[in-house]
Order: sequence, then structure tokens, then C-alpha cells
Amino acid sequence: MDEQQNEDQAGEQGSCELTVILPVRNEEHSLGECLASLVAQSEEGWRLGRHWELLVVDDGSTDRTADIARGVDGVTLLKAAAPPEDWTGKAHACWTGSQQARGQWLLFTGADTVHAAGSLSRSVVEAQRHSVGMLSWSPLQRASGLVARLVMPLIFSELATAYPPRLVNDPEHRIAVATGEFLLVRRDAYRKIGGHAAVATSLVADVDMAFSIKRQRLGLRFRYAPEMVTARITRSAGEFWDGWVKSLALLIRNALPLALWRLLDVALVVLLPLLVMGFVWQPVGGLQPLGRALLILIWLRTLLRIWRRSARSSFAAPDVALGILGLPVFAALLIHSWYAHAVFHRVQWKGRVYASKA
Repeated sequence: MDEQQNEDQAGEQGSCELTVILPVRNEEHSLGECLASLVAQSEEGWRLGRHWELLVVDDGSTDRTADIARGVDGVTLLKAAAPPEDWTGKAHACWTGSQQARGQWLLFTGADTVHAAGSLSRSVVEAQRHSVGMLSWSPLQRASGLVARLVMPLIFSELATAYPPRLVNDPEHRIAVATGEFLLVRRDAYRKIGGHAAVATSLVADVDMAFSIKRQRLGLRFRYAPEMVTARITRSAGEFWDGWVKSLALLIRNALPLALWRLLDVALVVLLPLLVMGFVWQPVGGLQPLGRALLILIWLRTLLRIWRRSARSSFAAPDVALGILGLPVFAALLIHSWYAHAVFHRVQWKGRVYASKA
């Protein structure tokens, strides 16, 4: 059945204001909390099942994900077929959900999100008020696990630098970005850009859709929204690592040079104190007080620069401080992502291997 036939069928079944589409694959550890926050959104004039609907699209889960979705009242569970060869699993699951959606607005979100009360209705109001075809909220990030806590502030500080909302929201500037954790798109705009079918092979489909929205001047709005939605990173260290290897070098185009700069920061942070204490190099007659003072100032200036850059991530101060210790891990992640895309041309995510065309 093609898209127009599906649209006609949805029209016969009656439309609603919003369809929330939640693609899932082995999300038993986070799905319950996400669904609880979504079904609790019902309020006067905004009733689940009448004014909006919630579709969970199971992308071949092998754990209790489908059972959890079935156990929540108001949730419609859809089973996505195996993705065609030229599709990523998530894009195909999102497309499957969009074909059954009745909403005038489509919200694509992730199982690791928790939504504040009233956030769904407020997102539609915000998109309408700004006359945009796509609204994306960057969530408050809550990381668990040492690897995630070490590198998340560093990752998001670089993303904040590369994609400042002021430029993303400027229709005259080419920069565009969106996050699949909260991606609201008007139904007619989604159809006009070809939906997920147009980004079927993309490993950063949300970003590529945002570029399409902006190129076609359909209106794009992106902002940090910690009061609206929270993303809780509960994946294992391996899943966390694979997820960012899949996308980091595509989001940060200078990944390899950036990794080398971060390694230089590591060298400065570690070596300068050793120089001051004479453990690395001891000149004849010893290091003079002025020389020690200069090295200490350079060291403090380096820490301050790293802190200020990491603070752009909007993480709490303790996480930003911990992020400084994560510099070598972040550099390794950048190098791994660059190698996977630029040399190996393959990435792995959730049990599937995808070709990279970067």
C-alpha cells in the first residue's frame, strides 16, 4: 500500500491532533518509564485516544519490550517488518508508524525519554506559534555508567558549538540539526520532504530531515528544553559506545583533528604538573620560580579553557568537572568513529551492520 492510500485510510478512520511514534528495539529497561510519562499527558481537551494517539513500533525486539507496550492502556503496538536492504531499522520503524498515524502532527521520540506533564500539547502550541514545520527539543541528559558520564559533557559541548540554536533557527543560515529524542513535524511538511523514506539509508536521519525542512523553507525550530523532556542514558557501555561511533563523525565533521586537539589537552593537563615538580625534565640548576609560575599559569589556563568549553553542554558542574577526566576517552571515541566511517565504511548498532557513505 503506498503512502497516499495510507493517508486516505487514516482519513477514513478519523484524524486527531497528534500522533506520538515511538520506535523501539530491545528497550525493556527504559520503555516503561517513558510510556508512563506519555500516557500521563492526558488533560482537559487533550485526551489520549481522542485528541492524540500513541503508537509503539517494535523493530524486532527479542526481550520484553513488546510485552511492556501491550500492558499499557492507550498504547497501540505495531510490528515493523524486517527493514529492506537499503533502510536502517529505526528509519523503517518510524516510517511504519507514520503510515498508520492519524495525527496532524507527528512526534518521533525515543524509549529513553521522560516527558514532563503537558509537554506534548505545549510542543504543538510552540510549533504553531513560531509557524514552523518542524520543532525539535534537545532534552536534559541524565547519564548513568562511568563511560557515559565521562564523555557526555564533552560530546554535547562540541555539538552545542557546531549547532548553535541561534543559527539553526535562522532561515537564512544553512546550519540545521534535530534530535530523534524529540522530533515534532507537521504532517504535510513530513510528506513534502518525503518522510523517513527520503532518509532511509541515513545514520543521522533526524539531522538530514532537518536539513530538508530548512532547504524547502518549511520552518525549523530547535532549542534546549530541559523543562520539557529528559533523556536517561541507561544503555550498557558497549551499546553507548556503538551508538556514538555510529553518528559522532557524521555530526562533527572534523572528528579526527578534534581528537588530536583533545589529546594535546590531555598532554598539557598531565605533563605540566610533572614539569613543575621536576619529574619529566630537570634543567641544570633546577627550574626557576618564574618558570614554575609560568607553567602553573598555563596549566590553570588550560583547565579553565576546557571547563568553559565543556560547560556549553549545559550539564551540571560536577558532570562538567568529571568530563575533564574523560578527554582521552572522548578522543578515542572520535578516532573510532572517524575510522569506522572514513576507512572501514561500516558501523554496528543494535545487532545490525550498516554501510557508511561518509
